Amino acid sequence: MGRAFRYYGKKRGHRRTGSPTLGVGIEAAFSALFLVAGCVVLVSMFIGEVVPRWRVNREFIETGCKVLKKQIEEKQGDDGPEFRPKLNIEYVKIQTPSYYDINETPYNNREDAQAILDRFDLYSPERNNLYPCWYDPANPYTVVLSRGYPRWLWFAFAVPLSFIVIGAGGLIHTLFGWGKSAERRSVLSRNGVERDFLGIRAHGDRRCPFVPEGADMTNSPGTKLKFRLPICGAPAWALFGTLALCVIWNGLVAVFVAIAVGGHLAGKPDWFLTLFIIPFVLIGLGIIVFFLRQLLIAAGIGPTRLEISDHPLHPGEKYRVFLSQSGRLDMNALRVSLTCEESATYRQGTDTRTETREVFHRELFLHTGFVIQGGLPFETDIEFDVPKGAMHSFAAKNNEINWALMVEGDVAGWPNYRRAFTVIVSPIVGDPDR
Repeated sequence: MGRAFRYYGKKRGHRRTGSPTLGVGIEAAFSALFLVAGCVVLVSMFIGEVVPRWRVNREFIETGCKVLKKQIEEKQGDDGPEFRPKLNIEYVKIQTPSYYDINETPYNNREDAQAILDRFDLYSPERNNLYPCWYDPANPYTVVLSRGYPRWLWFAFAVPLSFIVIGAGGLIHTLFGWGKSAERRSVLSRNGVERDFLGIRAHGDRRCPFVPEGADMTNSPGTKLKFRLPICGAPAWALFGTLALCVIWNGLVAVFVAIAVGGHLAGKPDWFLTLFIIPFVLIGLGIIVFFLRQLLIAAGIGPTRLEISDHPLHPGEKYRVFLSQSGRLDMNALRVSLTCEESATYRQGTDTRTETREVFHRELFLHTGFVIQGGLPFETDIEFDVPKGAMHSFAAKNNEINWALMVEGDVAGWPNYRRAFTVIVSPIVGDPDR
């Protein structure tokens, strides 16, 4: 019995080729490391840099203070000496040492720290020179003489965000490239998943200007039949968009959660903020669950391949379809259907609405209660015909009629999945009814 996972590929002469599975696994792990590192750094920056400054801007109380003493505090840092401007101030008969800002920002040279101190003159009764300061009402001995966000902070966020984009993009590319042939990846790379993947907006025969051409659907030859159909939409970009939404939404919510938790730990709970963020936390958890579900479907359920004997289709004619479903799955049911959906876009008052309705559905294949072994995909041939008199595919500015072969899987212990493969139904040229 062959192993489900090989460390080496085929032996060629006196050497072995590398295992594609191992290579893909290493690539996925490397991308996941980038993604996790970016998320950790992003959240750490929010909590360590943004949250304290947000509290100064929103919660600290402004008052006037006297500067009694100025000095530069020098400490040895990881990259050499660090200099912090430090002032002894007095406000409302409270004397306390204070750093310039809430994060006690260090400077790499003494001149920069001295430039901060030079902005403040020692208190003189004759001049009564007071400077604005902000103190923490929960701890009056925490005082700063500056608030706001430095410009460098926003540029610093580019580092973790770039890690997240690189890691997420690499991970999604790896997951959706798993199991696809080099030829198929070449076609996807050449066409680009971000363009109109199905050619739905392209117009073909000038005699039928509103019938989509579907050129991208006939440029990949099949192994059993004439053409291999591309999967509808761009699942990789959909997963990436869900991940981006998950990271951004939960990252922002985490800031307010940290503020609320900090208030509770300090004994000064902000119940309005706590109750206010609860629905946002629940929405964030829902986004996480949805993303994990989509990730499970993408990573755990193998690729679905559909090949067709001819394309485009014509009403009243018969066609053959070859279905291949890979993975290691305990299938409750696997079905293939031919569907037709009609979409209409219209204006209602000042709003633009789009409604989609399934107008035709025919089950072509159903297989229940079987197991798909790893490395041994389930394969079957299906014959079907397009109904005689069926409306052809149509794409205009406000109306569309789209035909598709729908593959639906009911998997034990996994989320159910539904994958659509759009097909073009063309009218028979010269048909007097068209």
